[in-house]
Amino acid sequence: MGQSRTAQWKPQIPRTWSSRDLIDWATPVAGLNVRPGHYSEEEYYKAPEDNYRTYPVYAPGREPAGYWEMLQKIGPKPLVDPSALRTEQAWIDAGRDVFEQADVLALRTYDPKVTALARSPELLARIKYVSPDGSLRLLRWVPTEKGVALGFVNCGSCHTREEPDGTRWNGPAAYGEAANVLREASQNIVANAPFHLSENLADNLYRASAVPWLRSDIHERHKTMTQAEALPLYLNSLFLSKGVIMRWNGSVFFPAKVPDLIGVAERKYLDHTATHLNRGIGDLMRYAALVGYAESTNFGPHEFVPAEQRKMQGRLPDEALYSLALYLQSLKPPTNPNRFDDSAAAGQRVFQREGCAGCHAPPFYTNNKLTVAKGFVPPSGLPATLDVLPVSVGTDPGLAMKTRKGTGYYKVPSLKGVWYRKHFLHDASLSSLGEMFNSDRLKDSFEPTGWNPLGVKKRAVPGHEFGLQLNEQDRQALIAFLKTL
Repeated sequence: MGQSRTAQWKPQIPRTWSSRDLIDWATPVAGLNVRPGHYSEEEYYKAPEDNYRTYPVYAPGREPAGYWEMLQKIGPKPLVDPSALRTEQAWIDAGRDVFEQADVLALRTYDPKVTALARSPELLARIKYVSPDGSLRLLRWVPTEKGVALGFVNCGSCHTREEPDGTRWNGPAAYGEAANVLREASQNIVANAPFHLSENLADNLYRASAVPWLRSDIHERHKTMTQAEALPLYLNSLFLSKGVIMRWNGSVFFPAKVPDLIGVAERKYLDHTATHLNRGIGDLMRYAALVGYAESTNFGPHEFVPAEQRKMQGRLPDEALYSLALYLQSLKPPTNPNRFDDSAAAGQRVFQREGCAGCHAPPFYTNNKLTVAKGFVPPSGLPATLDVLPVSVGTDPGLAMKTRKGTGYYKVPSLKGVWYRKHFLHDASLSSLGEMFNSDRLKDSFEPTGWNPLGVKKRAVPGHEFGLQLNEQDRQALIAFLKTL
């Protein structure tokens, strides 16, 4: 492998939006038993390519001399230039640039008021964190033919962990400290929504998350909300150190934990509810396109965006998505500081004795299967692509049963890397392994330290009760072992 990354190398790049590969890619939606609709291959490739290099946004007072003037003159440059990539490692490096620089097309703005805010002392007074180099990690300047726009980092905004000393890890879920001031300033935005809609935030949230085929859909509340009522719910579902994110087809009431991308090549399904298959690099490419700018807008007879607005603003070139997918597959975990000592060895014996490996089998520490959500009965004619264990671990079924990302299933997660993750369960309710194995979390008086519904401090966190009855010695040993994975 090392030789192939330095030798002359020409990749075989799959077509991102292939009608053949889209046919059985998505998992049917719970309650409808139909797969979400997608743009056709023709529609997808009619969208203009968007391949702009972007540049850091510096905090007021930290911008290098002449930097703003340089941005006005430099003009558009390609983010990925395939003609300059000669080796596999060069393609991977280009993928890192896509991960760290590509912005969210729907959130790019040329609004002079927002641009001025990004360079103003007012912003510096309101943000909590500036990178040691003076940059605001989630923001980028985007020189295009129209001028210099302000962009919000796409992949890296959710999947880059930055420590106070400036150390950055690409892949894990972000802590989420930056840029929310500017998200608020850009009104009528749903995070990562692929469409500019004219309604206020509450109406946008309804379009982004309504599940009208449910008999009692909680998202109907958005129809009667004011902007002032909707905004706190929206912000509570963003990654403000809570570990969750509300996306198009998601929910502010049932947000999903931001996943760790390290080891993604070892996983059979994507998303907590296994919304899509991961059959190889082509699926990673199309999934990046899907969540970035090509999300589904129709589910059976239900259309959530008018036909005249159902147009992609742009798309990354296939070469850029391929390099990104190569980079994601190359991600390695940071060095684990936890040694495999006597306590961890004892914990490994507990792990084996308690049957944990039945679902979390080495070497990936997942069997790559699905469990059913509480209350879900799989329909007949289950797609052959789904490998389902006919059991439920009893975790909150809201995401899997009451959202458009609901398939009725939760995938068995990998335990590799739990030592550096800060949030547990699909909804990030728990923030440590200690909480995960604390039997008190089953009580209504429990105060979870992860994500909570707005205004809630005390609640039970049910489900995955394996290990809750261990004695203290075995519990600590099991945690010691898990931290070595």
